[in-house]
Amino acid sequence: MKGRERFDGYQLSALRKDMVSGLIVGIIAIPLGMAFAIASGVRPEYGLYTTIIAGILISTFGGSKFQIGGPTGAFIPILFAIVLQYGYENLLLAGFLAGIMLVVMGLFKLGSLITFIPRPVTIGFTAGIAVIIFSGQIANFLGLKGIERHEDFLSNMKEIGFHATTLNSYSLLTAGICLVIILLAPKFMPKLPGALLGLVVSSVVAALFFNGEVATIGSAYGTIPSTLPEFRIPDMTWDRIVNLLKPAFIIAMLGGIESLLSAVVADGMTGNRHNSNRELIGQGIANMITPLFGGIPATGAIARTAANIKSGAASPISGIIHSLVVLLVLILFAPYASHIPLASMAPILMVVAWNMSERSAFIHVLKTKTSDSLLLVITFILTVFTNLTTAVEVGLLMALLLFVKRMSQSLTVEKMLPDPNHKHEKVRANMVYEGHDCPQISIYTIDGPLFFGAMNKFEQVMKDTAKQRSEILLLRLGKVPFMDTTGAANLTTLVKGFQKSGGIVLLSGAQPQPLQMLKKTGLFERMGTHHFFDHTGEAVGYALLHLDTNKCLGCKHFVFRECTALSNGETQSVTNRGGNDPIQKNAPLLVTVNQ
Repeated sequence: MKGRERFDGYQLSALRKDMVSGLIVGIIAIPLGMAFAIASGVRPEYGLYTTIIAGILISTFGGSKFQIGGPTGAFIPILFAIVLQYGYENLLLAGFLAGIMLVVMGLFKLGSLITFIPRPVTIGFTAGIAVIIFSGQIANFLGLKGIERHEDFLSNMKEIGFHATTLNSYSLLTAGICLVIILLAPKFMPKLPGALLGLVVSSVVAALFFNGEVATIGSAYGTIPSTLPEFRIPDMTWDRIVNLLKPAFIIAMLGGIESLLSAVVADGMTGNRHNSNRELIGQGIANMITPLFGGIPATGAIARTAANIKSGAASPISGIIHSLVVLLVLILFAPYASHIPLASMAPILMVVAWNMSERSAFIHVLKTKTSDSLLLVITFILTVFTNLTTAVEVGLLMALLLFVKRMSQSLTVEKMLPDPNHKHEKVRANMVYEGHDCPQISIYTIDGPLFFGAMNKFEQVMKDTAKQRSEILLLRLGKVPFMDTTGAANLTTLVKGFQKSGGIVLLSGAQPQPLQMLKKTGLFERMGTHHFFDHTGEAVGYALLHLDTNKCLGCKHFVFRECTALSNGETQSVTNRGGNDPIQKNAPLLVTVNQ
């Protein structure tokens, strides 16, 4: 989707729709932006800066018509870990480097590759992130004091246990009011953002009745400034860049995955199609520029994008307006935000975590009781108890191994013969049985990919074939969609072995990719063009012309139409293979076997 196509037929009525949806999503984004920043270990205003700058840039340069960009819950564990290990300044540089990586990925058209991550892996790490976000807000919800935040889940849970006696009933009541309003607002006041309503009401209650008893943004982080920070390029040195490449790559990958998932959701809701590579470029530009104004990494936000669409958005203008609304609120009301209790922010993030956990999908995959269930559980456990990097790496490795196993199991190699009862004598596996099998010609149908993971099964069948000492081996490759160099190498070994013992190998129905691989590896040239056939019938006809007719005398298998004549010594239709005579072009072959 080209940029100008997103504004085709844009009219004043569309602008009104974009203004309404932009206003609604902007109001929703304000508490989320601050909450995500606080949970990520940075000051709340950095979340607002990200919402403003990244939101405008993602809507302007991205590849999805309705995408809303900004800080998201999925980034919280990653960003918090980076802040703890490297510090806020290095987080900005890591975000900048991640932006460069995303732009490069988009330019090299790698957008579609990210979607190849298996669903159980994405569900597993998303559910794991939700657990981390939810558990990370327990301390603020209860108003616990003296809590030291750690990078790992178990240490944070121990901190909560050790400080449980410091529970603040005022914080608990404030958080409870906010939570109740968030849960009830969609039912009684569906047009008002529940998170903002809960935040405002609980903050007012705390200010009027619990003043000084509940920790606030101001007491924890100081007053929120009402202006954007000055433009500043992070201090870049080669050592810092090298040191931050790994965290930057994690940010880029997670940001790419999250934004494209959000774009896919938007496509499903609207019937539009996003441009995945343009989306990566837009995300990259946003993440390169946002850190220059103090913002944290951003990506496409699924919930806010869905809200944007449901509110009637008509174009990317709505995303730009949503950012301008946040900017206006920052300028006019920033000092008041300092009085928001941390206990009021906690329920907002808890509800976000609950909504992003994909509970139904998680349970559905578990109920299948397949290898995908195991993959899901392991990814989830590793996300919670180690980190997202380890979880995704192990998850992808496991997914690859499971895929190889499944593909190897899907390969079948069956011996076949023509069915005389079929109109075209189609070859079938059930025609091979004791007393009905050609001693000289073996026909096998290979069904499935011939690649490194399936070679054990292929080799075993071919060993059994070698023991039968057939003169001619015909391999039907019409159902082989893919062949790698290992498959070609094993096929080459098989051909060499047959040729060494004086046998012939014929191939029929090879698809373009396997045929191209055989040409690249030299097997096509080694076998010769005359040993490759489009149809099985042609290959069988060629094979019959190369039989040792002396071995056919008295044979009672009668697997081909010609067998009766050959068994009785009537060889006028077949050339004696043993004499190495050329093929008789006018030989009246009766074979009509089709593929």
